Amino acid sequence: MSYLSISTWSLHRLLGPLRWTAWDDEQKKHITNIEEQDAVIDLLDLPAILKEKGFQAFELCHFHFPLTDALYLQRLKKACEDAGIRLYTLLLDYGDLSSSDGLRVEADIQLIKEWIDIAAEVGAERVRVVAGDASPDDKEALIRASQHFNELATYAHKQGVKIITENFRSLLSTSENCLHIVNQSNDQIKLITDFGNMNGAVKYNELAAIIPYSDSIHAKPQYDPDGIPDKEEFRRCLDLLKQANYNGPIVIIYDGPGDMWEGIERVKKIVEAYL
Repeated sequence: MSYLSISTWSLHRLLGPLRWTAWDDEQKKHITNIEEQDAVIDLLDLPAILKEKGFQAFELCHFHFPLTDALYLQRLKKACEDAGIRLYTLLLDYGDLSSSDGLRVEADIQLIKEWIDIAAEVGAERVRVVAGDASPDDKEALIRASQHFNELATYAHKQGVKIITENFRSLLSTSENCLHIVNQSNDQIKLITDFGNMNGAVKYNELAAIIPYSDSIHAKPQYDPDGIPDKEEFRRCLDLLKQANYNGPIVIIYDGPGDMWEGIERVKKIVEAYL
């Protein structure tokens, strides 16, 4: 049976500074760009808040971690345990395993391994790894990314963590490429299907192709300028979950205007009929 989850992206205006990882091509190293904003909610308080609002799991974006030292990670893990909520996925929002720049890929793989270590310590079950920005028609880039995914999956397995990827960014913008990563991993790697990351006339066929290989669903509706979901379009996406007998977490994604909790509740009311 499916159950209710949420991404911290749905609260990204409330959780304090955003710490974006980037690659500095001149310095040939990773840098952190901090987007300052007030912390309305302390991350350590979030698990209890989410549990009270009916969520059974959540996904945590890497740029929302204010600290990654051992003491803080243990405090966050305990907050999840005390609240009785699963930290299902650590969403690493940076990385390009498709790049032909060997130096960058080597650095990215090392960074991803560091976040796998963090996931293991904080109790996250999975790490979402981004495939990259190469063209979806670049078969060599797809092969490179697939090989790197397999290396990372082996490393993560030793840490008790699973690797998951998503129909996110250019390389995995097609169901064919998503399924290539899954198939070449001997089913070590599963997918996140995000409703909002595929568009056009082929959207629903593309989503239907990858949902059966997904461990998580990002339920992202289309919105009007006031943040009101297009219910008919959203339900068409959610109906695909029933057709595939999907029974994992349905992760609410709200990034529209206005009060984020109100926006989340609007999406949640639609999703609840599918749990």
